[in-house]
Amino acid sequence: MPPICILLGLLVFSLHAPPWSSASDTLEEGQALAVGGKLISRNGKFALGFFQPGTNSSKSPSATTGWYLAIWFNKIPVFTTVWVANRERPVTGEPELKLSRDGNLAILDHATESIIWSTRAVNRTETKTNTSAVLQNSGNLVIQGPPDVVLWQSFDYATDVALPNAKIGWNKLTGLNRVGVSKKSLIDPGLGSYSVGLLTNGTRGVVLKHRDPSLVYWSWSPDKSGMQIPALKTLLYIIPQTRGLVTPWYVNNNEEEYYFYNSSDESSSTFLLLDMSGQMRFNVWSQDKQSWQSLFVQPVDPCRSPDTCGPFTVCNGNSQPFCDCMEGFSRESPRDWDLGDRTGGCTRNTPLDCTANTNTTSSTDIFRPISPVALPRNPQSIQDATNQSTCTQACVSSCSCTAYSYQNGVCTIWNGELFSVKQNDGNEILSEDVLYLRLSAKDLQSLRKNKTRPNIGVVTAASIIGFVLLMIVLLLLIWRKRFRWCGAPLNGSSKSSGGIVAFRYSDLSHATKNFSEKLGAGGFGSVFRGVLSDLTMIAVKRLDGARQGEKQFRAEVSSIGLIQHINLVKLIGFCCEGDKRLLVYEHMPNGSLDAQLFQSSASATVLNWSSRYQIAIGVARGLSYLHQSCHECIIHCDIKPENILLDTSFIPKIADFGMAAFVGRDFSRVLTTFRGTVGYLAPEWISGVPITPKVDVYSFGMVLLEIISGTRNSTQVQSSSGNHVHVAYFPVQAINKLREGDVRSLVDPCLHDDFNLDEAERVCKVACWCIQDDELHRPTMGEVVRVLEGLQELDMPPMPSLLAAITGCSHVPSVL
Repeated sequence: MPPICILLGLLVFSLHAPPWSSASDTLEEGQALAVGGKLISRNGKFALGFFQPGTNSSKSPSATTGWYLAIWFNKIPVFTTVWVANRERPVTGEPELKLSRDGNLAILDHATESIIWSTRAVNRTETKTNTSAVLQNSGNLVIQGPPDVVLWQSFDYATDVALPNAKIGWNKLTGLNRVGVSKKSLIDPGLGSYSVGLLTNGTRGVVLKHRDPSLVYWSWSPDKSGMQIPALKTLLYIIPQTRGLVTPWYVNNNEEEYYFYNSSDESSSTFLLLDMSGQMRFNVWSQDKQSWQSLFVQPVDPCRSPDTCGPFTVCNGNSQPFCDCMEGFSRESPRDWDLGDRTGGCTRNTPLDCTANTNTTSSTDIFRPISPVALPRNPQSIQDATNQSTCTQACVSSCSCTAYSYQNGVCTIWNGELFSVKQNDGNEILSEDVLYLRLSAKDLQSLRKNKTRPNIGVVTAASIIGFVLLMIVLLLLIWRKRFRWCGAPLNGSSKSSGGIVAFRYSDLSHATKNFSEKLGAGGFGSVFRGVLSDLTMIAVKRLDGARQGEKQFRAEVSSIGLIQHINLVKLIGFCCEGDKRLLVYEHMPNGSLDAQLFQSSASATVLNWSSRYQIAIGVARGLSYLHQSCHECIIHCDIKPENILLDTSFIPKIADFGMAAFVGRDFSRVLTTFRGTVGYLAPEWISGVPITPKVDVYSFGMVLLEIISGTRNSTQVQSSSGNHVHVAYFPVQAINKLREGDVRSLVDPCLHDDFNLDEAERVCKVACWCIQDDELHRPTMGEVVRVLEGLQELDMPPMPSLLAAITGCSHVPSVL
């Protein structure tokens, strides 16, 4: 063949640029990748190609969505993208990825013959050699020129996912800031409402913020050693699946400042995700469950993210779903809500009735109270409103006013849409304010009609159900007489039985292998491991002693059986058959806190500081929920490490409500019988004054001190001569060292100085305030949560008078 023919053939080949082989990890200059083709990393873990959201495929077409260039996990059956190039510009025609002769990657739309997206990073004057695009084993797409010089990489242009070895941070020389942005919805990978990135203003730290408007709602900084980011550092220790697999790093030099994490197990699949709700999630693929498991979430409360539910909504972190419309409103777009996009929020069912003339405003609108809630953002204060009536009138007189609040003599109104209204769900301590929502009078009438209008179908169904329930009651009475069931009804049994299961004794005996695997024992009975027929792991507490066992049984079912919280142990069910009293709980694989803190074995794993700090916050949240968010205030009365259980992820769960007490909000009830454990008892148990939730605060303070030291507060110390033994009381040492500024010497030496000193000082300060003699000087558990989360500061605590008597100090505590 003549040479000229060969040259013409090569020219035609390069102009057509056929799709590149899907078996390769490399795209050379002049080659193209079309729909159906893909690059696969050499380890087979990642793939790059075009896909359409909603089709769960990179091949099948869809008329409703465009094409996106993405990188995804190649071997995982759940289609999961980790990077998307053209997030804001889907290709509606025939897409093609091409490595141009100028060395840049570009997405072309053949239908419009336009460039949709390009790297525009390679300057041919800088490199005169050939370039290639390579999908690396890490999931990083790079443009490189020999000898392996990286000219551009996808890791520098984050989406909503950070893979191992991907940097979160900035280049001080070029100004490049790698900021991750959440996606809009499950089928729209476009730029969503939230971002995560490194501060570049000289302040060290990472922030999560709402993008429009710009509102920072979560931030953290490296510890003083400058090594690790706390949110990722936690994974090292508290998540068993990540121990030895995940290592987080913090780097700060003259050229760059960034965070990243790496994994020693290349076979595992993990990624850090900023989800559509504004939460950071560390996800690990579970082969057993064939799904992604979120092992770490920050912030824990989804309602912490501003505007996560859109306008005219209420957020409740304990509900599923956690967003709901305000009364008188409906979802703007139910389909978008189903896809995770709630930015449209809710819209009014009935327009407001308001007419504004030159000097007067006419309106028949009414106001509906919503409480207790955290008030919306962007309030407007009304100075001349001296009472609630004038505050109401101030809102009525403006057609744009949609709500008002009158608290402690202060009038506040809101104009337009209402954002970030949060219900007090106990996950985060909020002020219990009342928001008066403006509704049309017609809307209120329809709401009343819906509540009062009889429904023939409902009445008929209720009659049938009532008859069936009556028959069940008769059968239960017969059954109760036959099997000698409980001699008296449980306190509030109509409430406590809802949602929990009544087990037969024979079933629990079978589940526990005839109570052969004992987990532990206490003053009222023993706890056994068990497995239900659906393979659910359980812990069965078998209560001993007729009187005390019955008393504890009733207390636990009527307290923990009524409530649910992430930091309270879940009561699954009970057995009350004859004289047998058993309680069935969710199983806690990591046992109790005392077993983790006070292990005697030298080979035992030491509970690291990150775990201890998260446990302290979790227990505080659980107690705050009991004290402030339940219908009646519940005082646990026996907070100690033995009653704090730890799940697989070392999330703490408060347990053992056998001594719990319900009290009115005025705390007027006097408990005459000692409740609790020596060493954790508040002084007021002896004085006979009315007991308040502050007894739990005192006990929690004692637990915090043991978390710091890793030992019991009271320990026996033998003299050097060995002639006598005295008791060393750690709280005395703690408050003295705190006031001297030497907290470091208080921390468990088994940690080998691997802890955050700021956090340790904060915990020690909180603990010393909690153990003040006078309950009025102690903080509430809500305040404790805010302090531990870094949202509130505390002054230096005074020396409690009881400790002062021990040390010979004469300081008297002042009011907090």
